[in-house]
Amino acid sequence: MQIDGAVALVTGANRGLGQRISEQLVSRGAKVYGAARRPGSVTTPGVIPVHVDVTDADSVAAAAAATGDVTLLVNNAGMASSATLLTGPMDEVRATMESHFFGTLSVTRAFAPQLIANAPGAVLNVVSVLSWLHPQVLGAYAAAKTALWAQSDAIREEFAPHGVAVTALHIGFMDTDMIADLDTVKTDPGIIAAMAVDGVERGVIEVLTDEMTREAKAALSRERIAGAENTFEAWL
Repeated sequence: MQIDGAVALVTGANRGLGQRISEQLVSRGAKVYGAARRPGSVTTPGVIPVHVDVTDADSVAAAAAATGDVTLLVNNAGMASSATLLTGPMDEVRATMESHFFGTLSVTRAFAPQLIANAPGAVLNVVSVLSWLHPQVLGAYAAAKTALWAQSDAIREEFAPHGVAVTALHIGFMDTDMIADLDTVKTDPGIIAAMAVDGVERGVIEVLTDEMTREAKAALSRERIAGAENTFEAWL
């Protein structure tokens, strides 16, 4: 889709990748609604603040009712979690799935009518390399992102007859506050934002942002080779 003249709504637009994607969209001529739980924290010039808590259906419905002109939906909002699946707090496991899977689905369902009505349009889902790598230390997060990957594929088929494309953005380590304490090589979120918007503009199915992500995707289609080089910890 053409970004110049598009109307985008970006969830989690107040910081990190969501802020960088908003900046990219504005710089390329899009009108941008910046959605966040605290609209006052959305400070990017040219971005229109909108209240959205993706886990609150009423706020999602209100945002959809207050717009009507959206042609690009960017599902970026989510929560960090280091809960393991066997011993982590069950409330945190549920909250992680609620944020990444059900929250994203809730926003997409709410905005689907206007995306279809205003087609051609697009959805960008921010997924993760952890949709393909499932370390036990990040079990809840990996499970939620894997579910989001499946959601992205399924809604792509549903949207296809209506002229709405779906792009999944897969990211390894990114230099944001979510993994600020992790000592490893991280990609600048501004670079990832540019790649993401380029991918939407080209209508690609997936954007793989780094070598770790490309290797993880490639490993899905070949026999797994035993050894430390294939473990999550080897990337740290």
